[in-house]
Amino acid sequence: MEFLIISGLSGAGKSKAASFLEDIGFYVVDNMPAPLIPRFAELCMAGQGRYDRVALVTDIRGGQTFDGLFEALDGLSQMGCAYQILFVEAATETIINRYKETRRLHPLSKSGRSLDEAVRQEREALIPVRRRAAYIIDTTALSTAKLRGEVLRLFGGGEAVPAMTVNVISFGFKHGIPIEADLVFDVRFLPNPYYIAELCSQTGLDEPVRSFVFGYQQTKDFMARLEGLIGFLLPQYVEEGKTVLVIAVGCTGGHHRSVAVTRALAEFIRQKGYTAAENHRDMTRG
Repeated sequence: MEFLIISGLSGAGKSKAASFLEDIGFYVVDNMPAPLIPRFAELCMAGQGRYDRVALVTDIRGGQTFDGLFEALDGLSQMGCAYQILFVEAATETIINRYKETRRLHPLSKSGRSLDEAVRQEREALIPVRRRAAYIIDTTALSTAKLRGEVLRLFGGGEAVPAMTVNVISFGFKHGIPIEADLVFDVRFLPNPYYIAELCSQTGLDEPVRSFVFGYQQTKDFMARLEGLIGFLLPQYVEEGKTVLVIAVGCTGGHHRSVAVTRALAEFIRQKGYTAAENHRDMTRG
């Protein structure tokens, strides 16, 4: 069993590191009380392979000293449970800036300490934990994508970084915008097949409707600009570390124009080498 303890400074990126570990198969538990760690390890070891890779996040939230953690780790050693510590840190100024951006309260600021004092006190309290760490990641100059890459390099076992998946959804504005959408495009300005008697009952997946929609120069001009934008954005999202991108394309009812454009956009994205799924949410709705 692979048993990993994640610790380090608040605001340094422990939660992000934990989420990346979860992506590669670790069972992650955040802020487990130190006395429960040996008992939890026993349950994992008895799990018949269900919990082969476990990561526990423990930090200053559990108390200002780490004697309990060291006792728990000694207990793991006595049980024959091998463990390693991943310590995540960053420069004091970087952590202060991150707290100012998020407007969150540092765990040690509750007693009236300044943010600078809280960070410095936490750093001092964590010195014994840092000394026992097998891995130390300094996130001062790391983007989210680079932190993810470093975690996967250390613990991914040679796995490639999971590729970004793009979900392209057609929808009708009268049914509401998909709440999961990252990008939303409105194609209601395009000529509407709904008003053509022989096309009204068909959908954007049918060739007559597709030919109608793409038979207009404004559609071709729009697609050229849309493909240029998406072609630019996709590698930027990958670099940022995004694993799923949801693009929503809407028309009035979600039957014709948005469906045709969604299919064409999904095909373009696949041609760019990305995994693209298309979903026509409202195509069968009235």
